[in-house]
Amino acid sequence: MKQLCKGLILSILLTVCFISILPAKTVCAGNVREAVWAGSFYPASRSELEQTIDSLTLQAKQTHVQIPPHKQLKALILPHAGYIYSGLTAAHASLALRENRFDRVILMGPDHRVGFNNGAISDVEAYETPLGLVRLSKDAAVLRRQSNLFRSIPDSDMLEHSVEVILPFLQHYIKNFEFIPIVIGRSDVKLLVHAIEPLIDEKILLVASSDLSHHLSYPEAVERDKETINMILNLESDKLLKSSNRACGIIPILIVLEMAGKHGWKPVFLHYSNSGDTAGGRSQVVGYAAIAFYGDSSMQKKHNQQQIDPQLGQALIKLARQTIMQRLGLKISDKESDLVAAAVKDEALKARHGTFVTLKIAGNLRGCIGSLTAEESIVDGVKRNAVNAAFHDPRFSPVTVEEIEDVDIEISILTKPQPLEYIDSVDLISKLRVNIDGVILKKGPAGATFLPQVWEQLPRPEKFLSHLCVKAGLSANAWKNTKLEISTYQVQYFEEKK
Repeated sequence: MKQLCKGLILSILLTVCFISILPAKTVCAGNVREAVWAGSFYPASRSELEQTIDSLTLQAKQTHVQIPPHKQLKALILPHAGYIYSGLTAAHASLALRENRFDRVILMGPDHRVGFNNGAISDVEAYETPLGLVRLSKDAAVLRRQSNLFRSIPDSDMLEHSVEVILPFLQHYIKNFEFIPIVIGRSDVKLLVHAIEPLIDEKILLVASSDLSHHLSYPEAVERDKETINMILNLESDKLLKSSNRACGIIPILIVLEMAGKHGWKPVFLHYSNSGDTAGGRSQVVGYAAIAFYGDSSMQKKHNQQQIDPQLGQALIKLARQTIMQRLGLKISDKESDLVAAAVKDEALKARHGTFVTLKIAGNLRGCIGSLTAEESIVDGVKRNAVNAAFHDPRFSPVTVEEIEDVDIEISILTKPQPLEYIDSVDLISKLRVNIDGVILKKGPAGATFLPQVWEQLPRPEKFLSHLCVKAGLSANAWKNTKLEISTYQVQYFEEKK
């Protein structure tokens, strides 16, 4: 019997997948969720827990990681197994975290034990660990009230370890913060992102709690986990979804990747291990990774983007549509024409900027022409490029009267392109900002550009550059073995609201 119990505890510490093993402690004392897994996943006494984290942190500090200069930490992916197994990898968060840098943390872990849809957010006032209380942010209650995606699920509170196990590390490194604990079941990632994204600001950290592959042999796990880590580093959400046994916290990870893609966060690998490296055998192991995500501060974003009022952006789109319709000989009401003419007289639209007009039908490109240099006003540039995109893009036949109602118009307003100095292809990749930078590539008379929106189709910098080289008439590998002239710019773009 003792051997059976010992084996069961070992299995729980390594990983748990929808099994209901009741912990010895009850959950709530008053309105506080007590530490359920202290004494099994991690030490139950404060002094022993602090010593354990200090020791793991000292080991983690021996790892050299290149942190992007002038960037801010935005998110982390950390493992949640017993500390004897995944603690060293989790302690690599110390390479990225600073005391009192954040006042709130959104801590997302997967549901291993209950089985439910969407997210569970506890309605207690605080979580308790041996290091003390961590109070819930008022935003936790706001999410429960404002979205039907989140609710309190007491059974999840009583059983789930994926959030609790991460907390002591955050307490040790950040010190004073409030948090929003979200245990996530079967969910629509985009809906969760839409609900969570309004909370993201300079003082909030997003954390995804997840282990990697489960119960593979040591060499199989190392190979599979390397593939998974590369998918994360390349923001390849689709590939993560297409195969099984990648990560138990796949939904929290996908939420981080979705945020990273939208906001241009750059992933940085911190550490990998598996249970065969630490305290387990090698016949069946569980993988662990620590990955950080860095991005611009809001001040940097403000500096990098043109701030045109969204209403003026919609006026520019109407101007582009009216310009195309006039060329097609279609009637425009005097009232509508006058409204647009009045709106585009705004002083902000007299500024000189490069502009692009993009036309799509059912999501497919139908024309895209623009100017990179600030040779004319925004209004004049939009009118000229609307005509060129509709009728003079050499890749397409001219837009017809029958098509115009189905055409969706997008306007991009560009900052002044800036030369990008780089040493080699590796340095070039490291300096490009996914979803932020538009890129101009030149070699002699050959040249081409991709707007930042193209990152949505080509999120990996290697593929982005290869396709851009081909567009310029160069070999796909020209960016790797040839010194090219590279410039970058940013855009503020407006999509048509119909």
